[in-house]
Amino acid sequence: MATSKEMTAGPALPLILKFTLPLLLGNLLQQTYSLVDAAIVGKFLGINSLASVGASTSVVFLILGFCNGCCGGFGIPVAQKFGARDYSTMRSYVAVSLKLAVGMSLVIAVITSIYCADILRIMRTPEIIFDGAYDYLFVTFIGIPATFFYNLLSSIIRALGDSKTPFWFLLLSTVLNIVLDLFCILVLNWGVAGAAIATVVSQGLSAVLCYIYMRRKFEILQSSPKERRFQPKLAKTLLYIGIPMGLQFSITAIGSIMLQSANNALGTACVAAFTSAMRIKMFFICTFESLGIAMATYSGQNYGAGKPERVWLGIKASVLMMLIYTALTFVLLMVGSKYFALIFVDPSETEILKNTELFLHVACCFFPVLGLLCILRYTIQGVGYTNLAMFSGVSEMIARILVSIYAVPAFGFIAVCFGDPTAWIAADLFLIPAFIYVYRRLKKSCLTPISSSKEEELEYSVPSN
Repeated sequence: MATSKEMTAGPALPLILKFTLPLLLGNLLQQTYSLVDAAIVGKFLGINSLASVGASTSVVFLILGFCNGCCGGFGIPVAQKFGARDYSTMRSYVAVSLKLAVGMSLVIAVITSIYCADILRIMRTPEIIFDGAYDYLFVTFIGIPATFFYNLLSSIIRALGDSKTPFWFLLLSTVLNIVLDLFCILVLNWGVAGAAIATVVSQGLSAVLCYIYMRRKFEILQSSPKERRFQPKLAKTLLYIGIPMGLQFSITAIGSIMLQSANNALGTACVAAFTSAMRIKMFFICTFESLGIAMATYSGQNYGAGKPERVWLGIKASVLMMLIYTALTFVLLMVGSKYFALIFVDPSETEILKNTELFLHVACCFFPVLGLLCILRYTIQGVGYTNLAMFSGVSEMIARILVSIYAVPAFGFIAVCFGDPTAWIAADLFLIPAFIYVYRRLKKSCLTPISSSKEEELEYSVPSN
């Protein structure tokens, strides 16, 4: 029988570290099969195919980021009710979130598939790579329900303090993805579409297994017919939290799309360099994302338990771990960026290697800024202030748009390299005072666990922004 884990008592650092490690391993696995996709495409299909995959990266982040943000938001009331030990309402939230996921994922998949080509034209995708980019993006959009459900189920399980179970299913998914990549591309000759198909099938299988395991092994989630009913009031609460979290990712992605569009105009070599550099960067920054997700669950549980003072202890512990990691990463990327780039391209592609190295050198200098961003943003979301956290995404979007419009045309690829760091700084300038404001409100209110099922008390399970 699987067990849930409360993080409302005990030293913060070991609790967060223990919870983060499976998350980190899972994120590393996700980035590994993202690297494998790009490496197989780049090595076996050529630079144009690699650029085709990269040309749609920001669009994928725009759509899937919204889905993943919603899933993370749906897990917050579950974590809060789990911390408050209001298990009946918690199970109702789980049931309603699954029903919402069905409708939302299907609608998003249909709409994005219809407008796939228009999106790529708006992004000024070079004609030489347009067909490949369309194939990759279209398959990814069709597979949105698989991605949505895996992330939702993982979020629910993590809300119960279990970050290990999603990791094992992700491990299986990663191995399957690598095998299917090779089979679809090398045996079936499906090109870049094969890479997307391999990813969608792998995530779909992981979602199915995750659901079966959750239903059979988590006794705390065994619900009654009454708890499985669709409850509009709970759906409203879930959407109130989930949609702002999804929009935060999408708003951030709009800036990324503008930056990628400006980079696309610089030519195929810059697109390929951007693709390889982003894959490597995402691999190294997933630690920050893992710490952030851990803090969302940690802060959500402690908020539900009426222990706001433990949120600050979690912040200090997370920042300490983040700074140690950024120091190690700085040394590794400063020395080894060019060698990492060789995973994707041949040594003869000197311009791509040089630009990839430049991008990574600039990025790693600002990793502490990004680490603080993830910790503060997810903490604010974890205690329910998702609308406030969303505005940090607006700050990122504005910064990237300004770089795209004014800096990239004037300075070229070097300006692209500074696009993300500029956005991270802008977000932190908003998040630091925002967290101070939220923490003061938490301490002042000293909210007690919300265990009553009365409607008026349920309304206060999510604070007003």
